[in-house]
Amino acid sequence: MPKIIIDEVRCKGCGLCTIACPRKLVTLSDTPNSFGYTVAVFSNPEKCIGCALCAEMCPDVAITVFKESQP
Repeated sequence: MPKIIIDEVRCKGCGLCTIACPRKLVTLSDTPNSFGYTVAVFSNPEKCIGCALCAEMCPDVAITVFKESQP
């Protein structure tokens, strides 16, 4: 199963990742971070296909996608 990590310190809440995710698993938080930005959050990891489009779209390089290695 792919794993996505979002660095809340780097994220500025632009929302490009939310548009890029084909499964709509990345959304913007309701509460701001310490800098006042509503950062991206990842939900339902079991539905993630690991396409990494969210990470590719992130202008702040705040998203890292880890994929399972294939046997």
